[in-house]
Amino acid sequence: MIPRPEDLKPTPVFNAYWHFAAERLAIYYRRIIGDEFYTNDYILSKFRFTNSYRAADRVSQYLIRNVQYAGDQAPRQVIGRTLLFKFFNKIETWEVLRLDGPKHTGQSAVACLDDLFNVGISVYNPAYIMSSPPYGCERKHQNHIALLMDVMDHAKLEDATSLQNLYERLLAYPGLGKFLAFQFAIDLNYSSAFEFDEADFVIAGPGALDGISKCFADTGGYTAEQIIHGVTEAQWRWFAELGIDFPGLYGRPLQPIDCQNLFCEISKYARKSHPEYPGVAGRTEIKQKYLPHAKPFPQPMFPPRWNLNTDVIPTESSL
Repeated sequence: MIPRPEDLKPTPVFNAYWHFAAERLAIYYRRIIGDEFYTNDYILSKFRFTNSYRAADRVSQYLIRNVQYAGDQAPRQVIGRTLLFKFFNKIETWEVLRLDGPKHTGQSAVACLDDLFNVGISVYNPAYIMSSPPYGCERKHQNHIALLMDVMDHAKLEDATSLQNLYERLLAYPGLGKFLAFQFAIDLNYSSAFEFDEADFVIAGPGALDGISKCFADTGGYTAEQIIHGVTEAQWRWFAELGIDFPGLYGRPLQPIDCQNLFCEISKYARKSHPEYPGVAGRTEIKQKYLPHAKPFPQPMFPPRWNLNTDVIPTESSL
């Protein structure tokens, strides 16, 4: 069951959720066209937040362009490249590896990662907390390569029947909890190996749970996942009621994965905008500061089946 807007008791943080979604998307479009003005929002200008759309984030864009659609499109090869990238989730690590498929991901990958580790270079992106899979190796990165080889040896992912089924198959592997299994399922679904509807399934991570607790004084007994689906379905009503012009990602509405991420981001944003709502986590500071990138934005690339016209950017009046 999906809650209706009237079933929930939103707090002022929920209004901020929609303003955040619109302004963070506007920042994204301004950066694409090279506009020197990013935002008047003090919090967004000072601290680092992900994009309103997960697929538009820098690492996701690199994954889609440079890992998934830059090589052999056989499903097995695409799955291997995607998971090799995502286990470390760091562009610099991938550029050292530069491996084109699972046939090269054993000893050669371990040797590359060992070399980085031995000179004190971290091979992991700190965005996700990556625990070491229990494969008996000395170092965490060696265990992740062992996990990758386990996935590729058993070939249990290729014939998944839905986004949820793909998630469940990933969850069955040691070392992948619910949050990571869901995130990896979404990443794999960007590729040509799968064509599942993003709207079908969602898992709320810890940050989203905190954001939901700040956005609603009463959730009416609904689960976090039901709330995310309900918010996704009612997005145009909320934007309209608040008078917000939201163009979407080249016309694409927010999907459950995006609304899940937005709950995580509003959890952080509200630490400064609405500190009177501590949420279930009770955190008060935002760790990461915003640092502008010197490199210009590349042309956006999204899964071709989305049919997004990235040559057309909303006018400044709508931003």
